Amino acid sequence: MNRAPRREPRRPPGLRGDEVSRLYRHRFSPDERSRRREIWRELCAWFQGRYVHEEDVLLDLGAGLCDFVNQIRCARRFALDLDPEVVRYAAAGVEAIVGDAGSLDALDLPPLSVVFASNVFEHVRTKELLLQTLAAVRRALAPGGRLIIMQPNLRFLGGEYWDFLDHHIPLTHVSMTELLSVTGYAVREVRPRFLPYTTKSALPQHPLLVRAYLRFRPAHRLLGRQMLLVAERPEAGGPGS
Repeated sequence: MNRAPRREPRRPPGLRGDEVSRLYRHRFSPDERSRRREIWRELCAWFQGRYVHEEDVLLDLGAGLCDFVNQIRCARRFALDLDPEVVRYAAAGVEAIVGDAGSLDALDLPPLSVVFASNVFEHVRTKELLLQTLAAVRRALAPGGRLIIMQPNLRFLGGEYWDFLDHHIPLTHVSMTELLSVTGYAVREVRPRFLPYTTKSALPQHPLLVRAYLRFRPAHRLLGRQMLLVAERPEAGGPGS
C-alpha cells in the first residue's frame, strides 16, 4: 500500500529576511550603529577569557550587525542570521550563514565550543519553537560547550518589553533557567540584572563608562534590565549528555 508523503511541520509565520533588514535600518541610525560597535568592543573585552577563549570555535546565533562576532577573538567564528545582510556585516575571517536557529541541524558546522545568543530568544515565535531551538543548539555544542545568553528580563521591564515589534515570548531569568534545564543543559551562572535594556539607554554609552559599569557589580543592580546566563552541554556520559 502506498503511503502518503510525509509532511514537514509548518512553522509559524514570521519576519522574512528582507523585512528584518528594513527593521534594523529603521531601528538603528548610522550614528547608533557606530556607538553600538564601541559598546560591543568593551563587552567583548569583558567576555574574552571569562567565557570565550582563543582556541574556541564560536557561533554567534542571530548575529545581526555582527558587533560581537567581528570583535571577539577565537580560533573560528561563525555568524548566523535570518537577515541576508549578515554576509556584508561580517568581518574578514567570520564565516557568515544566512538562516535561522531552526536550520542548525542542517548546517555542516564543526562541534562548537561556544554559542553566543544576544537578544535572540525573545524573537522566537512560540515556546515550542524555543524548546526546539535550544535542543538544536545543544546538539551543535561539543560536550562541555557553553551557551551564553543575554536578553531582556521581563521581570524588570513591564510593558517596555513589548516596545519592539519582533518580541514574541515573555521571558525572565527564572523561566529561561527552567527552559535550559528541561532541554538538558547544566546552568552554570545566572545574573538576573546585567546590562541596561538596549543600546539606546541613556547610560552607559561612552566606552570608558561601559568599562567601569561592567567592573562595578552594584551598578548592575541599579541599571541592569537584561539578564546573563551561562549554561553547558554536559560532558559525554554525564547526566543529560
